[in-house]
Amino acid sequence: MRVDFYQLSRDPAETALPLIARKVVSDGGRLLVVSGDAEQRERISRGLWSLAPEAFLAHGQAGEGHEEHQPILLSETPDPVNGAAFLAIADGQWREGPTPFARTFYLFDDAAVEQARGVWRDLRARAGVEHFYWKQEGGRWVQAG
Repeated sequence: MRVDFYQLSRDPAETALPLIARKVVSDGGRLLVVSGDAEQRERISRGLWSLAPEAFLAHGQAGEGHEEHQPILLSETPDPVNGAAFLAIADGQWREGPTPFARTFYLFDDAAVEQARGVWRDLRARAGVEHFYWKQEGGRWVQAG
């Protein structure tokens, strides 16, 4: 399992997530985006539709039906009913699914830094978990030590 920690210092999750989602889907993967905040899920949905007219990312909301067909599914729980191997946690609140995802994108802002540090420590103690830290620098993501 791989976990990528993304500290949001410039852009909110709804801006960063469409870029992650586009990469996952273009590589043939499926993504589950989790947030306990319904308004944030709606903002993420708008972001996925508005990348560009020719590049919108098809997606659905859990509970609206046909979840298993969605390449990107927005949900409040980490249950990959769309068959996703990739999880994006958008609200900074760490959670895991019933089975480990191949890769988790954990997005958090300044308000969730302490929780993110605790998650980092917990994951470091687990066997078979790789974790990486990314930060925004000059409009791009760079891996930090």
